[in-house]
Amino acid sequence: MSFDPNGVGISNGNLFGFPVTEKDADIVIIPVPWDATASYGKGASDGPQVILEASTQLDFYHPKLDSAFETKVFMTPIPEDWKKINDTLCEKGLDYIAFLEDGGQLEENEEFKSLVNEINETQIALKENLRERSLELMKIGKIVCVLGGEHSTPLGLMHALNDTYEDFGILQIDAHADLRDAYEGFQQSHASIMFNALKECNHLSKLVQVGIRDIAQSEVDLIQKHSSRISTFFDWDIKEAGYRGMNWEQQVENIIAELPHNVYISFDIDGLTPELCPHTGTPVAGGFKLEDITYLIFKVAESGRRIIGFDLNEVAPGPAGDWDANVGARALWNLVCATEKNRRIFAHDSL
Repeated sequence: MSFDPNGVGISNGNLFGFPVTEKDADIVIIPVPWDATASYGKGASDGPQVILEASTQLDFYHPKLDSAFETKVFMTPIPEDWKKINDTLCEKGLDYIAFLEDGGQLEENEEFKSLVNEINETQIALKENLRERSLELMKIGKIVCVLGGEHSTPLGLMHALNDTYEDFGILQIDAHADLRDAYEGFQQSHASIMFNALKECNHLSKLVQVGIRDIAQSEVDLIQKHSSRISTFFDWDIKEAGYRGMNWEQQVENIIAELPHNVYISFDIDGLTPELCPHTGTPVAGGFKLEDITYLIFKVAESGRRIIGFDLNEVAPGPAGDWDANVGARALWNLVCATEKNRRIFAHDSL
């Protein structure tokens, strides 16, 4: 099937309306419609669907990738069964969150203890399902990526990468450090994704965090304790360096210098300024323009490092309009194009 990059976007069930099958794809994106542990704002479980719908409204010229529209990217179907399970658990969880906010203690309430155990067990199944699916795709040469959902969703893919690579690093773009241990009783909380990755992935040699600006003392202590394995570029330090005259290019060079050869990119949309993602679950003042992050990820792609996968998370639609979805689709397009550029570089070098 031909594709007209200058024509009207076609809603054919695939991202961007590209006429690509899973078999033909170089990049396969797995959507995970899950936000059961989101503790402030819900809606990220709808992220994959609204991004899919918005993706056909983009134009497909990219200034940093020749013939970007020829990228063979495919998104697998959004799993309706997991979405239904998520929605049921989210509804049950609203009372639990209110209970905690009123000062309740989980240990004192058997009903909520049972609910938390149910969510934890479900997330273990979700993680293992994603791990096994990712490994299947990676074994036949696909670059596997995740579209969430809350930020807990890519843990299974991180496990698959740990099973595959002897050494890799994570570049995390985020407003939050996500280094909490079982936040609110949830073992795989959206606030615990990097804590779990560091704890469970023994081949993860370096976590490089960029844009962190909302953080607990316990997380700061963990960063300081494991400074050889965690490098955090706080938003306030980035801004202060800019005030002193250090431009973004110089700061990007410092960030990339911390990364090992194999790099996984984990992009929480709340790393951007809140006006770009107003309905994300936990927006924080400060952050980046989308162009800043695009510059960073393409510099990674061109640095001689290999991009082995990525995730995009925490995009949540608002009650009206599709601004969050539109920005999310553009962020995803940039991740896809940077990954494809990197793939082409390594494919050329192997000739």
